[in-house]
Amino acid sequence: MAGIRDYLSLIRFSHTVFALPFALISLLIATDGHPSLPLLGKVVLAVLFARSAAMSYNRYADRWIDAANPRTSGREIPRGTIGARSALLLTVACSVGFFLTALWINQLCFWLSFPVVACLLGYSHAKRFTSLAHLWLGFSLGVAPPAAWIAARGTLDASLLAPGILGLGVLVWVAGFDIIYACQDDRHDRAVGLCSIPVRLGRAGAFRVARWLHALSVLLFGIFAIVVDDMGWAYLAGVVLAAGLLVYEHCLIDPDDLSKMNTAFFTMNGLVSISLLGCTLIDLYVL
Repeated sequence: MAGIRDYLSLIRFSHTVFALPFALISLLIATDGHPSLPLLGKVVLAVLFARSAAMSYNRYADRWIDAANPRTSGREIPRGTIGARSALLLTVACSVGFFLTALWINQLCFWLSFPVVACLLGYSHAKRFTSLAHLWLGFSLGVAPPAAWIAARGTLDASLLAPGILGLGVLVWVAGFDIIYACQDDRHDRAVGLCSIPVRLGRAGAFRVARWLHALSVLLFGIFAIVVDDMGWAYLAGVVLAAGLLVYEHCLIDPDDLSKMNTAFFTMNGLVSISLLGCTLIDLYVL
């Protein structure tokens, strides 16, 4: 019988570190560093519900693909730890939880929650027909900063430019590391007819695209500070640190050696988001 640990593994709960810090950065800037505790809790809850729905559905939709791939055949559904129906029920429950949390925040968030869920769940089918699925994943995480901003402000106006730039930075950052991650499955994906940048361009070409996307993400993180105008040297130091972490990520692995993928994928990118959030906190509450 599946336990809590199995479900946390199914939804890759630890990967919340990729989107949540950027949602919090946006929320803090939108509220001038003073979000109410209820609003803070609602935003965190919304992010958790949204990504849990997306991940559980991804595992459900990919169950046959995962079973056929030696690298992923040990995941919860292929090995029978969690049933496909249970994963689908979890998707429904988390989606409903997201809708209700959005309604709890404000009416605008509620109405926008439906296209957000459609985007999140739709990603699971993207690699069946487009090599740009990595950008779709990036967009799915990149909506977090604008969504948190709307949660705080409750309007759609010109002020969304700032979180939009931050969200675009998240989009290309996520797409970049997802392209690298997909290199692990390029041979299998090519054999079964799935689409990805590594399948289309080869590993060397995929790594080049990932490097350009990560360079663009650093640029956009820096532009965000200019647009907001309230960010100080600590946040800019965070951008420099993020750039260094991404450079190190690309030094850890290359097209011919993916042995340090876990460190490059999870550790380095987790540090990128946490560093930027930490430096934002220093700017807002210390400096």
